[in-house]
Amino acid sequence: MAAPLFLLAPPRSYTSLVNAMLGQHPQAFGLPELCLFNVEKLLELWSGVQGENAERGAMARHGLLRAVAEIYGGEQTAATVDMARAWASAREEWSTGLVFQEIVAKIDPLVAVEKSPSYAITVVRMRGLLNAFPDARFLHLVRHPVAQSKSVMAINGGAFTMKVQAFEIGEDYAMMEPQIAWHDVNLNILDFLEEVAPERQLRMRGEDIMGNPQRYLAEIARWAGLRDDDEAVAEMMHPERSPFACFGPISAMFGNDPNFLSGPTFRPHTPKIPPMNKPVPWRQDGKGLYPEVIALAKEFGYE
Repeated sequence: MAAPLFLLAPPRSYTSLVNAMLGQHPQAFGLPELCLFNVEKLLELWSGVQGENAERGAMARHGLLRAVAEIYGGEQTAATVDMARAWASAREEWSTGLVFQEIVAKIDPLVAVEKSPSYAITVVRMRGLLNAFPDARFLHLVRHPVAQSKSVMAINGGAFTMKVQAFEIGEDYAMMEPQIAWHDVNLNILDFLEEVAPERQLRMRGEDIMGNPQRYLAEIARWAGLRDDDEAVAEMMHPERSPFACFGPISAMFGNDPNFLSGPTFRPHTPKIPPMNKPVPWRQDGKGLYPEVIALAKEFGYE
């Protein structure tokens, strides 16, 4: 059974696009966000989410339902999503690792490619990936802290920042500070990767992939033991061909970033790298990046 490839990154780090591009490799299968390792048993994806968080909890299941509908039913329709719910119900007492293993075995020999940004919130969740798949590969995808933080604050009022409790607390104020989330989530990933063999991990800047996709997608493919010929790279240039690069049926619409789902076509561009010594755009007090954020960004190759 081919070991999967997991992308590890904070949200808004090009993960949706890169996951879909890698998933179009002829030897791979790009999955939506399964969110399986957020919990221990599959039933827990359906339980314990009440009130105002119920809708968001349901959205966390959309990726799994769409994946099962596509893999087992051959299409994503209201009927195959209903089938996927029955499939999940029959496995509700299974560990999520076992559920993921069944999906990986079903698509074998294709290599499963998945990214759920929620995995990187804790080392425990990422350790679940490794326990289920000791031979898995991990791509640590990074993005400049200013660009990533600005993007996070533009989505749902900075909801991810609140989710991970990234607040700056002063004597007479408290404010959301997304660079704390950027720093802490990336630090979680670095801590986890200390448990992973060096040959099974790779770090790459998302800006580099966007600016020269043919070069860096081929490099990732070689590292992952996949073909790196021109035909394979050409396929990866079309993430919009993924069966999950669009909105799904009304009962399972998401499974990925809605911005990606509404426009999944790759458009070659060279992202601007913001300066790290200027005031950041989400603050009103003229302050910039924390010293520890700058230090980590420099470790990732940003200047």
